[in-house]
Amino acid sequence: MGLIDEASPAHVVRRQYFASAAGDLEALRATLAPDVEWTEMAGFPLAGTYRTPAGVTSNVMEKLGADWDGWAAHDDTYVVDGENVVVLARYTAQHKATGKSLAARVAHHFVVRGGLIVRFEQFVDTALVRDAATA
Repeated sequence: MGLIDEASPAHVVRRQYFASAAGDLEALRATLAPDVEWTEMAGFPLAGTYRTPAGVTSNVMEKLGADWDGWAAHDDTYVVDGENVVVLARYTAQHKATGKSLAARVAHHFVVRGGLIVRFEQFVDTALVRDAATA
């Protein structure tokens, strides 16, 4: 077994999930390119495209933490094609205002160049998220 290439696209994406799970926003920002484009799906509560590592963490991760208890993205399966990494994952959380639980399958598409995530796009059943967030 060879050495792990820490700049490999899959390794960079995995570090992002570990940082997110640990709530380590500094480590998460370290996986993102300065000109990153991070897109949350239309219909998702935080829908839109965010730029810069600080913009991503303040507009996505910090807001998820404010609205949900235990928000987690469980990275289950990686499909890698060059700089493209697609992760089949699951979201789990409990909405703070409604108390409802969320369990939803999700796909994330990352583009990694030069050891940094340059683009992210989320695919999720937004109705499940909306239902958990609605009283």
